[in-house]
Amino acid sequence: MNTDEIMTEHFLCKIATLEEMNTKWDYEIAHSNADRENWIVWKAQNLENYKKGRIIPYYGILNGSIICEATAMLCPKIVQNSDGLVDDQTVYLSAFRTVEQYRGQGYFSKLFCFMLTDLRQRGYKKATLGVEPGEETNKAIYAHYGFTKFLKSGKEKYPDGTEIDVEYYVKALK
Repeated sequence: MNTDEIMTEHFLCKIATLEEMNTKWDYEIAHSNADRENWIVWKAQNLENYKKGRIIPYYGILNGSIICEATAMLCPKIVQNSDGLVDDQTVYLSAFRTVEQYRGQGYFSKLFCFMLTDLRQRGYKKATLGVEPGEETNKAIYAHYGFTKFLKSGKEKYPDGTEIDVEYYVKALK
C-alpha cells in the first residue's frame, strides 16, 4: 500500500487507476436508463481529463468492488461556471456516488475524509461543490461536511442539452 491509499478492515480508499475508472464508468453506463448517452460522454471526458492530469478520481473499494467515488476537478476549463470554483488553491468536487446497498454505512464519509486530506497535502486551501437547490438531503450532507458558505447560483448543461439549476458552496481545507 502506498501513500495514495488507506485501508481499514476490507475497505480501501485510493486514487483510482485508469483501469478502475473504466470499470466504474462501464458500471454507471450499464445502470443508467434514459440518460445513457450522457454517461457515455461523461466517461470519455473523464478518461481524457484523467490522462491530462485535470482530475483526481477517488474510489472506495470494499472487498475488491468499487462502491463509492468522488472526483476532484483541478482545471477551470472543465468546470462549468468555474469562476470562484476552481483555481490553483481551490478544487471543485463532484461525482459523489455510492452504490445504493452501501449508502448510509459510513463508507463515503471515509472516502471523503481521505480525499480532503489528500487535497490539503497537495496544497489546496479551499474546496467547492455544487448541488441542485431541491436536493435537500444532499445539501444537509454537504453542510455536515462543512460546506455551509454559499458562493453563487448558476445553470449547468448536460451533454444532451438538459439544463439544471445549481447552488455552489465552499469550505476551507484546514
